[in-house]
Amino acid sequence: MEYYAALILLKLLGALPHRLARAFCAILAYLSYWFWPRLRRVGLFNLKLAFPDWPESQRRKVLSGLFRNFGRMLADFAHFPHWNRGNIENLIIYDGFENYAQAQSQGRGVLFLTGHFGNWELSSFAHGVYGYPCDFVVRALDNPLMDELINRYRCLGGGKAIEKGDFARGVLRAFQQGDAVGVLIDQNMLLSEGVFVDFFGIPACTTTGPARVAKKTGVPIVLGLVIWDSKLKKYRLRFDPVEWINCQNPEDEIQVNTANFTHLIEDYIRRFPDHWLWVHRRWKTRPPGESALYPF
Repeated sequence: MEYYAALILLKLLGALPHRLARAFCAILAYLSYWFWPRLRRVGLFNLKLAFPDWPESQRRKVLSGLFRNFGRMLADFAHFPHWNRGNIENLIIYDGFENYAQAQSQGRGVLFLTGHFGNWELSSFAHGVYGYPCDFVVRALDNPLMDELINRYRCLGGGKAIEKGDFARGVLRAFQQGDAVGVLIDQNMLLSEGVFVDFFGIPACTTTGPARVAKKTGVPIVLGLVIWDSKLKKYRLRFDPVEWINCQNPEDEIQVNTANFTHLIEDYIRRFPDHWLWVHRRWKTRPPGESALYPF
């Protein structure tokens, strides 16, 4: 039932003109904000952790902006089959492409760091439509039909999905072929899967996978984020170079670079707070002996 509902929704939205699809999804986003109290509660709690000095009204404004972003994302995702090299610039333009081009010119593949920021589903898709297919790491959905449907849309730009369980082999294989691979680096991890690094002044368990493959392969690294430009009424795919930090101790090197990756994401979140996925329990895993942060 879940699969058929999602399929019908995507087909219906895709059949509407893009502007009407966005208007319809804006209504869905507004309703979700008010009728999905669990997500609203998590989002406001996270915003209080990250910005304790903010008034409650400012946190609510940012969270409502996030839900508007969800609506825009859904409409844009449903229209992926309609975008091509001839019209993609009406939706998204490059910002700092020279940083990606410089990394790609080395011919060793590119580690494309990103996060649940802006329209993250659009980044690898649009990059592929522009002529630079990018593989991406995903966690398989519990429903295999839903998983196939979502990945079918994601791959329309020419990239390939790498299942999280096959992370190391899939990413190394892509780099051997000189491909770029996008990895989300801002999710909570289990204690056995990550290390604790600072995120808004609070230790957050963070994946070390990107740092480990970067150290092993020596591939160049870029940060790629999709930013909504309210003046242009379109997105910007922003690329920044990421410098690797060397340390004498190999594990210290992984920790330090993972912390740096996270800091770079945090810097953009502070500049565009309504772009980030505040409804994710980013600080759920705690260091041993530390009590849970979330009271629900």
